[in-house]
Amino acid sequence: MLARILLLIASLLLPGALRAEGTAAEKAGFASTLIIYLAKGAPDACGPGCDRWIAIEGQIDRDAAPRVRRFLAGVKDTQRPIYLYSPGGSVDPSYEIGRLLRSRKAIARVGRTMVTACAAGTQTDAACLKVKNAGGEIEAELTTYHAMCNSACGFVFIGATSREVAPDAALAVHNSRLILKFRGSPPPEVVAEARRRRMASGDRDRAAFIVAMGISRELDELIRTVKFENLHMLTRAELYRFGIDTRPLAETTWKLEKEARPFVRKFAVMKQENGGTSFRMMEWRLSCESNKRVPLTFTGEIDEATAGKSMILMTADAEAGNETGGSAIRSGKYEFWRGSIDPDTIKAILASRAMHVRQTTTGQDDKTNTTRFDIDLTGLASAWTRLKSSCALSTLNPISPWPATVPNVSPTSPAVPAP
Repeated sequence: MLARILLLIASLLLPGALRAEGTAAEKAGFASTLIIYLAKGAPDACGPGCDRWIAIEGQIDRDAAPRVRRFLAGVKDTQRPIYLYSPGGSVDPSYEIGRLLRSRKAIARVGRTMVTACAAGTQTDAACLKVKNAGGEIEAELTTYHAMCNSACGFVFIGATSREVAPDAALAVHNSRLILKFRGSPPPEVVAEARRRRMASGDRDRAAFIVAMGISRELDELIRTVKFENLHMLTRAELYRFGIDTRPLAETTWKLEKEARPFVRKFAVMKQENGGTSFRMMEWRLSCESNKRVPLTFTGEIDEATAGKSMILMTADAEAGNETGGSAIRSGKYEFWRGSIDPDTIKAILASRAMHVRQTTTGQDDKTNTTRFDIDLTGLASAWTRLKSSCALSTLNPISPWPATVPNVSPTSPAVPAP
């Protein structure tokens, strides 16, 4: 009987597909097919010494893999980073593209490319898509804020050899949806058997691909638990534990926020020194000048169950003898320090590549624990210049409330994703 059913399935089943794509709201603002193009930005736009990258964005359609293969065949610089921005799509092409990235030993990051020639908020209209598909390098800006690589896009992403998810970007997963097409109207038991066998095959293919890419089987186990209608945004601990992004310290670039009182900010997440995989989110802000001094604010997550005082001290590498900082104030799950720095210190910071941070915490038993790390200052000079221009036009209203440490990242996007 089983053999008869399988024979019937083979004769009735038309080519079907597994899809791992987002909801209708999530698709808004994305190209209907996957597009790929070369982008060029300001100095250090994609990291220290990097101003050129490859943008891959839109929904992963069934014919996406050959287009990506042909495009990359013409790009000899395999170290040019690839920035992904996609809600997902067809699964099988995502495996093929992922394997292609692995063969190139590609560098992949989650980020959104904003083409300068396209009006703000219209990155997917017909005129903009024509620009992106015209060939050649396109002038653009790059942002990780609210950028996402969801569902099937994740399989493309893990194909790369080097993988980075910024603290304000999202990599989200869920199980696939099976689309089957039949000739005529087969009996229900035929449909059920076809579905069962195709889903089992899809599960095996996904598990095999994840393991082949050197990622923990835990990712596959998690995907199996997330319904297609939902999305699970991978936490920093999961990204690290699964072997997707194993950096102990991940940072955003410095970004200008044009609010009533403008400021520049940077987020960073750092692995805690406790032998586990817990991470701490931190934020730095430089605000508009007041009386020729520049407000500087640091905010960081803390374990509310711990007690003790914390001292945060920061030094620019161009002026190692001049420390800025002081005792942090605790408020709930956050601690923060706010002070101001003089023009000479600002000049030293802008002339530096890194800020050395030293944080000392004293417990109730008077034992101290010191943590040292560096924060990248690449791109701050450009953001600072734009901040000064914005400050001149601002009304110097009160700065937005604290704390605002956790970035507003969601695996779903608004109708037009915010740049």
